[in-house]
Amino acid sequence: MEKQSIRDAYKRYWLENGQAPVSVFALCKILDVPEADFYQHYSHFDSLEADIWLEYFQQTVDQLKDDETYRQYTSREKLLAFYFLWVQKLKEDRSYILQQYRRSHLPLSQLGQLSTFKRAFYDYASGLIKEGYLTSEIRERKYISDQYVHGFWVQALFVLKYWIGDRSEQFELTDAAIEKAVNLSFELIHSNTIDSLIDFGKFMFTRK
Repeated sequence: MEKQSIRDAYKRYWLENGQAPVSVFALCKILDVPEADFYQHYSHFDSLEADIWLEYFQQTVDQLKDDETYRQYTSREKLLAFYFLWVQKLKEDRSYILQQYRRSHLPLSQLGQLSTFKRAFYDYASGLIKEGYLTSEIRERKYISDQYVHGFWVQALFVLKYWIGDRSEQFELTDAAIEKAVNLSFELIHSNTIDSLIDFGKFMFTRK
């Protein structure tokens, strides 16, 4: 049995029943496979849910990397392309994603399902940042450059949260939010704005 079949069956169960299967056995009974087949791929439903989110990410990145035009983009353009395509992938499973969001009373930043996706996104964003250094699109700064990747993760969560709540036609407001968020972030990490804020913070701290 392939992992995709397990993921699809799990999402379909959620959509039809509004909750997870009561057990791995119950899911495998629907799939008409031995329970042991599930454990060849996943240890429990938590790892399955995390893999679903990773798959949204991986499908997006794989499609982009096969695009010759994408490979010529700047770091800013690559991140924009990622977000635009990512939300298109998410849209295919919007009902499932809304269910997962509503079942938890935690902020997205604490949602365990996103843990594997988070690690993969950090690697992706780190690559974009390194490219930005080489092209001078991103300014490398002592002490705070290591924080850029964390900022991009917060940005990804913002995009996800905005898309979840978006009720505009064709999610056009999400597209606008993506463009504004990415452009602002790159303006900040390229311009002198951050340096000015740091200098001001140091001044205020030393005055206390």
